[in-house]
Amino acid sequence: MKHLIPEFERMKARFPAGFDSSLVLPCLHRIQADRGFVADEDIVGLCEYLKVPRIQVEEVLSYYTMLRREGIGKTHLQVCRNIACSMRGAEDVIEHACKRLGVKPGQTTADGKFTLSTVECLGSCGTAPVLMVNDAYHENMTLEKLDALIAGLS
Repeated sequence: MKHLIPEFERMKARFPAGFDSSLVLPCLHRIQADRGFVADEDIVGLCEYLKVPRIQVEEVLSYYTMLRREGIGKTHLQVCRNIACSMRGAEDVIEHACKRLGVKPGQTTADGKFTLSTVECLGSCGTAPVLMVNDAYHENMTLEKLDALIAGLS
């Protein structure tokens, strides 16, 4: 994390004095972009740098589902399972993805290619069910579309 300090300093310059704790989220985003996840030593280093209690960083990490505490596969499949998506077949999409990939939600395939996750809301209820692949939305997901998507990513 130490190599990111100059970047954090540039971010800090954009905030009023005394608002260093406001940098927790942007710093965590940057750490994750660099490492792929936020490790325990990153948390310790960020707390020391920003002079904030660990609980403040832990709260941010536990609240935002896009922040991860461990590494994931090259391709991250996130299936929304909120009410609109569930009513339009998300549970079938999740079950099918599990069978196709041979993993359960929260797991990564043995080859490290795919991580399957479920999330509470991707904010695209009108096009449910929704699957996010890394940062791209795939809406109105069907089992056939999922098969084609996985085949194209393999």
